[in-house]
Amino acid sequence: MKETEELKVANILEVEDLGVTFGTDTGDVPAVREVSLHVRPGETLALVGESGSGKSTVALAAMGLLPSNARASGRVSVDGTQVVGAGEAELARLRGRTASMVFQEPATALDPLTRVGAQIAEVVRNHRSVSRAEAAREAVELLRRVGIPEPERRASAFPFQLSGGQRQRVVIAMAIANSPGLLIADEPTTALDVTVQAEILDLLRALAADSGTGVLLVTHNMGVVADFADRVAVMLNGEVVESGSVEQVLLHPEHEYTQRLLEAVPRLEVEAPVVESVPREVAGEPVVEKAEPATPEGEAVVELRGVSVRFGRGPGAVQALQEVSLTVRPGETVGLVGESGSGKSTAARVALGLVAPAGGTVSLFGRELGRTRGRARRALLSGVGVVLQDPVASLDARMSVGECVAEPLRMHRRGLSAAERRARVAEVLERVRLPRELAGRGPRELSGGQRQRVSLARALVLEPRLLVADEPTSALDVSVQRTVLEVIAELQGELGFACLFVSHDLAVVQQFAQRVVVMRAGQVEEQGPTMTTLLRPETEYTRRLIAAVPVPDPVMQRRRREALRTGVTA
Repeated sequence: MKETEELKVANILEVEDLGVTFGTDTGDVPAVREVSLHVRPGETLALVGESGSGKSTVALAAMGLLPSNARASGRVSVDGTQVVGAGEAELARLRGRTASMVFQEPATALDPLTRVGAQIAEVVRNHRSVSRAEAAREAVELLRRVGIPEPERRASAFPFQLSGGQRQRVVIAMAIANSPGLLIADEPTTALDVTVQAEILDLLRALAADSGTGVLLVTHNMGVVADFADRVAVMLNGEVVESGSVEQVLLHPEHEYTQRLLEAVPRLEVEAPVVESVPREVAGEPVVEKAEPATPEGEAVVELRGVSVRFGRGPGAVQALQEVSLTVRPGETVGLVGESGSGKSTAARVALGLVAPAGGTVSLFGRELGRTRGRARRALLSGVGVVLQDPVASLDARMSVGECVAEPLRMHRRGLSAAERRARVAEVLERVRLPRELAGRGPRELSGGQRQRVSLARALVLEPRLLVADEPTSALDVSVQRTVLEVIAELQGELGFACLFVSHDLAVVQQFAQRVVVMRAGQVEEQGPTMTTLLRPETEYTRRLIAAVPVPDPVMQRRRREALRTGVTA
């Protein structure tokens, strides 16, 4: 009994027989059933499973952040403090100091009207007696620690002035501001490119080692799990179906569901050492030669020629793009890859007409976009479907799922009756593997992966000639990711639309895109057929991008990380 008590005290997080039920208009929905787990100081427990499995609900319950329609049972303790049933004052003292959380969607975690440095400084001052000047200095240092370039200048920026990956790093800086004993990270690297992802994982790993911070990592990225976790718990339908060491679960999975998850993980194929100092056996999976697809013919669907973009004026102006040229043809998928802030999302927004270039031209369906105005411009843009990186920001919370999906029909297909719109919405929801019954629910009632599929349905409802997808699978677990990509490919085969696919996931791009454009600091670093470019990259930058991709094998990943750190060949 005494040993058990000592073990309990040693755990920074204890969850025993946790149950969570959500009350909805259609009845009670059980989300978590009798979940038990623990996290020790200095260790990382990865909680994995498909979208809707309950893993994020467990994370929210550990912070006392469940919504008002949730009923929790069981026991959750953080550093000896009981969370279930605790008052708001007690929870407020706990959050940010003893325990912090990195949320999945940075757009909802940051105040759009407050500069990022001030937001970090506020977190510091909420829990420590420091001056405003000292808190501001700490905010700059935290931005530097999480890899934000020019942190002194970026501290004065608003969230909308940062890229998606940079916003996520700001959220991580806020979470570690007070050196918490427990860090709950809900998809902390979802919005990050592979090189920054590796840096953030190194940062969190050092935090756990140096200060004894325990980490509960909620993720669908098995490469991140292999790279970072000590133990793994696999969830399915609100229950833990398998748990154990990371080596045991990822290399010798026992449950059929875990085996299916691992089979669905996209794996980057490589041919030669991706960095001269990295031996072939730690570079990734063995290569399987594939023939390059034939180059699509016909007039370009979208073409950027020598496009340059500057944000702001004077000495503080940012050169977002510099003489970028790329082409996407009918039925073709072109992948845009590069680090956060490389300009890939800006290039996609230029193609959409959302950002006017300072130089160069943009052609859409054979017409120069900059010279098209009024009704003709709206008609031109109606042939474009868009899936943005953040589904929460792109879906109106005041509308139902059905209304969100139907909105493009109301704007561009005004001759359709209400019944015809409902039928079309039901059809497109099923095509993205969502039940039509979800049309009556609100976006916030859905999981992150479900919301992203609603965004995809909205983009496809007009049967576009061009689909611009900005990180369309970043919020999806691996099995749903595979399904969504299959759906896009299937519909692309049927409808013949072109796709401009922005992603930091090189394995997905390799499987999905026919051509790839690698961007760096607002310029095109290299481009060409996907298999050629990613198997035999011409530039050191591309080789390092590929080397940073984690593989879902903890033994191999440790060897790769050590090889990259030391630069010593095996």
